[in-house]
Amino acid sequence: MHGSKHEDDGHSTPEPDLRSKAFPRVMFSLAIVGVMVGLMIGRLTTPEERVLEQIEVVQGGLDLWFNEEPKLHGENVEGTVAVVFEAQGKSQRGQLTLQGKPVGWRVQKSEEGLLLTVVAARPLQGDWVGAEDAGRWRVQVRLHE
Repeated sequence: MHGSKHEDDGHSTPEPDLRSKAFPRVMFSLAIVGVMVGLMIGRLTTPEERVLEQIEVVQGGLDLWFNEEPKLHGENVEGTVAVVFEAQGKSQRGQLTLQGKPVGWRVQKSEEGLLLTVVAARPLQGDWVGAEDAGRWRVQVRLHE
């Protein structure tokens, strides 16, 4: 057992590894490339967020402008109009005039998205309809007593 020469495999010196030392590096590089390609595919297939871009006060109601069609659910509840949009946006509030009387509206964030609430001193009813207009999506909320 003198020295580390390979004579008859009767000593404790291990045999040299015949595998390339580059194998772990190649596997690690392939894993990184796979993760990067997966991230790029995920980014391309993720739908764009729906965003409330603008609110316009118009005769008889509101026009809400979105970058793309939001899912919405609305109800007339005890004289109040409430519409929930599955979209992102900032909280806003304002007033409009309906038949010479003031009406208050407010957009606020909720668990489901954005909540539009329209209230007045008298019972209100509302109708809403959405349509594509000039590459954006417009939801028209029309109010009446």
